[in-house]
Amino acid sequence: MRQQNTPPTRASLRSHAAATVTSLTLRPLTAVIPANPHGVRVSRRIVAGSLAVLSPGLRGSRIVAVDRSATTGPSVRGEWVRGPHARRDDAVILYIHGSAYTICSARTHRGVTTRLSEATGLPVLACDYRLAPTHRFPAAADDVRAAYSWLLSEGHDPGRIVLAGDSAGGHLAIDLALQLLNEGAQPPAALTLFSPLVDPTFELAADRERRRRDPMISAARAQRLLDLYFVDADRSTPRAAFSFEGAAGFPATLVQAGGREMMAADAEELARAVTAGGGRCELEVWPGQMHVFQALARVVPEAAPALARAADFIVAELEAAERRGSFALVEGL
Repeated sequence: MRQQNTPPTRASLRSHAAATVTSLTLRPLTAVIPANPHGVRVSRRIVAGSLAVLSPGLRGSRIVAVDRSATTGPSVRGEWVRGPHARRDDAVILYIHGSAYTICSARTHRGVTTRLSEATGLPVLACDYRLAPTHRFPAAADDVRAAYSWLLSEGHDPGRIVLAGDSAGGHLAIDLALQLLNEGAQPPAALTLFSPLVDPTFELAADRERRRRDPMISAARAQRLLDLYFVDADRSTPRAAFSFEGAAGFPATLVQAGGREMMAADAEELARAVTAGGGRCELEVWPGQMHVFQALARVVPEAAPALARAADFIVAELEAAERRGSFALVEGL
């Protein structure tokens, strides 16, 4: 059963304080770090250190490295994550981290993946993909597809796989689901996305930021980071700019975004497009929250209930998929 509680109507005082501190510290810092290979290395160290403090993985979690690296082309890398009390093996979550295709990793996101595993009881495969600026579009998307294909080769049924991701990882999850639909393959059971990137031109986000300043980073700076991945690629291609026309078979999707972030505009556009295409998308814009606030477990009180709602959505959609499968089996007898 889905939880009946709804997102709060206003942000907590701690959330307001966190956004203010972020606006006074992180945003000016991101403005002076150059968007080049040296600047990316500096950003990776800062983000990794910050998330280790603000959103550490749950103690007692089990982490097992996965490395099926190829000498060239797409590779399967990442880690299996189980929360301290996660015991289910009947389904799996494929988690795809964000940060403009340039900065983060499965390791930096253990605060999210261990909690999502603990709340659902499911194992999480946290995917590491090749990062920009060394690797360009569509390298990251190809690695995510390789990870999904590997899960299938390991015996996981598509109807028992949930895609989850944040920011650029959300873009990669959507790309994978649409690829599968366009190929006539069975899509995963559901998608759960935190502040997903939908518009790689960043026009939607930039327009939102002109009306309300994002506490974390400016639109211009974020766009320069995306440029390291897309470079001169055509961002109107189907792998970058998505079309949901006729995509009634798109998996049920939950989207959460923060009311203070510029990429709330992307979340709103995704919900509109999926619904217009005949799919089902639940949108939650949490008042006063920053980009991927679910990763700020030690700072933002709303992080825990948001992850709980995401976990509840995942469990409910897996149960619904199982019921549909059982009904189809009975009908086929």
